[in-house]
Amino acid sequence: MSRKKRVPYKKIVVGLAALIVLVAAGLTNTRGGFFLRTGQHNIDFSDVAGNFDSSLATAFFEGRSIALANATPGTLIQTDVLGEATLRGKRIEVDLTNQRLYAYEGDKKVFDFVISTGKPWWATPTGEFRPWIKLRYTRMRGGSRALGTYYDLPNVPFVMFFSNDKIPGWKGYAIHGTYWHNNFGHPMSHGCVNLKTPDAKKLYYWAAPGLEGHQSIKVTNHNPGTRIIIYGKTPTS
Repeated sequence: MSRKKRVPYKKIVVGLAALIVLVAAGLTNTRGGFFLRTGQHNIDFSDVAGNFDSSLATAFFEGRSIALANATPGTLIQTDVLGEATLRGKRIEVDLTNQRLYAYEGDKKVFDFVISTGKPWWATPTGEFRPWIKLRYTRMRGGSRALGTYYDLPNVPFVMFFSNDKIPGWKGYAIHGTYWHNNFGHPMSHGCVNLKTPDAKKLYYWAAPGLEGHQSIKVTNHNPGTRIIIYGKTPTS
């Protein structure tokens, strides 16, 4: 009868130490306390102007650097103020299962876009939401360098941050344009809804709140946001 090999005590200690280091690398001090979080960094409410930042020339996404030498600020498109009847009839639906975004005016489907939502371990939340701010550009950061999930993305275009009573705005969930990958139809994000930038542009100017002649705007009682309904189950492959 063969005897089972015993795992040396030192190897067990080293393995446990390595595991502790990896877990610690994902710890972020948030408003909810210390817990494993390598998704989007909390929103900095002092920096929500939505302006293009020409001083940032490089983006980072999960181990890759992306030169932004050709990035230039877009031209402001003037839009009409949305009427109350139009607001009531509009809604955005995000289908996690099929990785699609649909926009409706009443029963009429206006847009049908392929998207990339959060990976299973950073799943995009489900439920009904409303935008709380629209930003022509913003900077998004998060992830963990130690775990290889770090990202720093300047000048993310056509951003609509959304929230509800259970998911506060500071968590940073948004629908936005994407320049750092082209793998749409598959989960790619840390919780946001990624669209191709031309599609995000169309949605940005279609959805409420109306921009009222600005390039970025916060939601108000007089200028509310379009309903966003997120449903389905994130694909695992």
